[in-house]
Amino acid sequence: MNPFENLQALYAERPVILAPMEDVTDAVFRKLCRSVGARFCVTEFVNVEGLLRGCRNAKRKISLPEGDAPTVIQIYGSDPERLAEAASVAESAAPTALDINCGCWVPKIAARGAGAGWLRNPAAMVAMAKMVVQRVALPVTVKTRIGYGPESDMPIVDLARRLEDAGVQALTVHCRTAQMGHSGAADWSWAARAREAVSIPVVVNGDIKTADDARRALAETGCAGTMVGRRAIDHPWIFREARTLLDTGVECAPPTWDERIELCKVHLAANVEARGERHGVAVTRRHLTGYLKGIPGAAALRQRLVVTDSMQGCYELLDASREQVAARGTEAA
Repeated sequence: MNPFENLQALYAERPVILAPMEDVTDAVFRKLCRSVGARFCVTEFVNVEGLLRGCRNAKRKISLPEGDAPTVIQIYGSDPERLAEAASVAESAAPTALDINCGCWVPKIAARGAGAGWLRNPAAMVAMAKMVVQRVALPVTVKTRIGYGPESDMPIVDLARRLEDAGVQALTVHCRTAQMGHSGAADWSWAARAREAVSIPVVVNGDIKTADDARRALAETGCAGTMVGRRAIDHPWIFREARTLLDTGVECAPPTWDERIELCKVHLAANVEARGERHGVAVTRRHLTGYLKGIPGAAALRQRLVVTDSMQGCYELLDASREQVAARGTEAA
């Protein structure tokens, strides 16, 4: 199966995709999400200038370990030629596809013309995408917002048609404007309108927080898949829950207390191995609120974990909590 057929086959599965998130969706987190049901993942977004300079961090981001598939590498930048050149470099890592970030609303990115900054000039965005498509042999996809803003100006439907004409193989639509950032509600109807205008797969993104959100988003839009971002940081089990509901129509059981503690330990160990002890322990902290949700004594445990700098110290706290949870379960029985 060639890369284009492979990508289309993946979208035929109605995937629930792990979204690109800076300093979150690294190889460690992608592997962890796959362990709880994610099949299709996107890397952190990669700065094309760093990639072309051979920056160590950019090279790390495009490195795909064995088993890290299907994974799409996402790149971002403001210069079409540099994006095309960087796409060739990223292609050498053999991802499933290459994605162009045209949706990042963060001012320091968009103000420079990268990310959602492309939405200020849709014609330039289409010309850039065509240049990237022509430079590489892999499928090229685009992730974008419905417009830059204000809300009266939503170019996404016409833009979807033009991107398809430029050779883009799939489109992910975050259903907010760039000016909205993460505020307000995502309007999935825009993904539906874009999907009706093209023959390529369209993925709906924005406010997919539960398995039922994924089900409703697909039902309401007719899109080929859904993409989950911030919710996965706190609750990676959403992939298992969404996949079960989509495939069987039945809701699966939530993660047990023991499973939550074990995931903390697995993620912590993997981050320490990849980043060193001090940094690995620190970056795992952002996940603790969600991972430990509902566990008896979670607030006190989290307060102790965030001031513990060693992996062994964290393990001891988590194991002690596990024993307390087990004892509680025995008493309840």
